[in-house]
Amino acid sequence: MTLYHSIENDPEYINLQTELIKLQYEIIEKKERLLIIFEGRDSAGKGGAIMRFIRFLNPRFYRVVALTKPTDIERRQWYFQRYIENLPNPGEMVFFDRSWYNRAVVEPVMGFCTEAQYHLFLKQVVSLENMLIEDGLKIVKLWFSINHEEQKRRLEERKINPLIQWKLSTVDIQAQLKWDDYTHYKNEMFKHTGTPQSPWISIKGNNKDYARKEAIRYVLNSMSYTKKGITGERLIPDADVVTIITDGNSY
Repeated sequence: MTLYHSIENDPEYINLQTELIKLQYEIIEKKERLLIIFEGRDSAGKGGAIMRFIRFLNPRFYRVVALTKPTDIERRQWYFQRYIENLPNPGEMVFFDRSWYNRAVVEPVMGFCTEAQYHLFLKQVVSLENMLIEDGLKIVKLWFSINHEEQKRRLEERKINPLIQWKLSTVDIQAQLKWDDYTHYKNEMFKHTGTPQSPWISIKGNNKDYARKEAIRYVLNSMSYTKKGITGERLIPDADVVTIITDGNSY
């Protein structure tokens, strides 16, 4: 049985996909803009979650943005510039597979930015997001969380599975060694950049399939669209899996 065959025979998943299509219709018709940011520890399931979101969406009206490391020119630009160039147009959904929040966690942990650049980012990012939200952009920030043992298992699988070896990077190799550093900067990011206007949504991701469904559920539940709930599927996310974080506090 193929992966897609099993997915397409999962009534719960199909209902959630139907709701996503209804949401996309609304965004297209009303020329709205939706940005969904996918962040989390290495191997936490960000890319796979994006693939679940987009499986049945109209490809003309969404984009997946996974930027590579910046060029020499981009390193000399305003840090946010290359991300802003990829924000959604009217009627479009954009999925950021990692985002400007690289500077909040990965870069300081790995020494890819200076301390001054890190603090400047924290100073600017909330103002930037507030301006974007005031301009009508809808932003959802998802953080996929896994425990130490599950990350180790997934990273070991990447080493031996030829279908996913391309995912393994030098940053991944350091993930286990720098676990505590990642935890520190993640918590600082939550404290400084999780706001009532733009909270962080933390999703327990040890169970990939369940986590992805709950992520979709959260997005659907947080949006207003015509015929919402038409499938009868549960749209309120599981509070044991999905946590909303603002100012470092969860609820």
